[in-house]
Amino acid sequence: MTESSLQDAPTTAFVSSEIPLNVKEAARYLGVSPQTVYLWVERKQIPHLRVMGCNIRFLKSDLDSFRASFRQEMENA
Repeated sequence: MTESSLQDAPTTAFVSSEIPLNVKEAARYLGVSPQTVYLWVERKQIPHLRVMGCNIRFLKSDLDSFRASFRQEMENA
């Protein structure tokens, strides 16, 4: 492939190599109980992924932004 054809090639979506966390790991990361995480998932308050139907997973990058917004809410309360 020549340099000009590389520049004209369509860009592909970046696939994250981030390993998803399970509920227990996410709870530990956020400093809350697993029950609290399940409650947030049920209320659709926390970004999450469903794997194979009932397994819940979380991306650490999503939890970072969730934690930042959660802290801001607590400071404003």
